[in-house]
Amino acid sequence: MTSLPANRSTKRLGLVIDLDICVGCHACATNCKEWNSGGHAAPLTDLNPYGADPDGVWFNRIHSYEVSGPLDAITVHFPRSCLHCEKPACVEVCPTGASFKRAEDGIVLVAEDLCIGCKLCSWACPYGAREYDPSEGVMKKCTLCVDRIYNENLAPEERVPACVACCPVGARHFGDLGDPESAVSILVAERQGADLMPELGYQPTNKYLPPRPRRDRALNDKDPRCLDPVAAADKIGSSLHPFLRWVDRMLGDR
Repeated sequence: MTSLPANRSTKRLGLVIDLDICVGCHACATNCKEWNSGGHAAPLTDLNPYGADPDGVWFNRIHSYEVSGPLDAITVHFPRSCLHCEKPACVEVCPTGASFKRAEDGIVLVAEDLCIGCKLCSWACPYGAREYDPSEGVMKKCTLCVDRIYNENLAPEERVPACVACCPVGARHFGDLGDPESAVSILVAERQGADLMPELGYQPTNKYLPPRPRRDRALNDKDPRCLDPVAAADKIGSSLHPFLRWVDRMLGDR
């Protein structure tokens, strides 16, 4: 089995996804597909794309749910991809060392020339983030666009994952979550960002910003607590929106 790197940097590159403003447009999924079809993990297979049962390799998948809140039902779009865990089970079960975690930035990758397609990593991952490519006989996954974020031929503002670059509403953020002073770490602290299924102990790097509770009609419209997400969350009685707990249960029952 594969060991995690012993001397790791404190740098932890990852994504912060705002579930409050994601509109479920699938731009992140399609731009990811286009970029990675010619990048580090290329090609990304399409199987019977115009038939009755299309399938293929997608690093981003978006699930939409209608969730009953304290006042009204709301539609929440939930993007899912590799979370680049601090203690990734997918790496630890790999028998060949094909799945590995980079010491310098915490990104989890697959060395396809070492992968034997045994699928142990996909069984170990509780988030369903691994993709098996039957045409190549190997496992593939989100790379955080390593061939993009370190590409000095690109302008600095373009050195972000493809999914972040194309999001039309700014629901996706990228940065160093190992640095408490980084913009993404500050955003997570301010919005009470959460891990997915934290009880499993894998310590995912990527964070989700929970949907803000909608305006409380019981409060006077002039009461500032109406638009204060922290006060509203306290009123609900949890810093983690019930939707994320529901997703935890859904993934746990896969």
